[in-house]
Amino acid sequence: MKIEKSMTPLPQSAVNEAPARAVPPKTADAPAPQTSGVNVSLGSASSQLRSMGADVNGGVPAVDAKKVAEIKQAISEGRFQINSAAIADGLINDVEELINASQS
Repeated sequence: MKIEKSMTPLPQSAVNEAPARAVPPKTADAPAPQTSGVNVSLGSASSQLRSMGADVNGGVPAVDAKKVAEIKQAISEGRFQINSAAIADGLINDVEELINASQS
């Protein structure tokens, strides 16, 4: 398979999006910056996609927030184990399904 280099430029920032800010590296002597009062808005496209995902799943959100919180906690505690064999098997199964679907 040949991978071609695409020269398509990335889109410019949307009207209400602020440019990304550079975050200075943390040093051992410097205190952590205070982040209280930060307000983040993802815009209307994000909320539309979220509602579409819920509609597709019969009103059930596409992401299980409780499961995400459990995984996040396990990662922060260093007890999250990655099963590379299960990931590889899942990828192979997905590719097989895509190949079978395209041949139908």
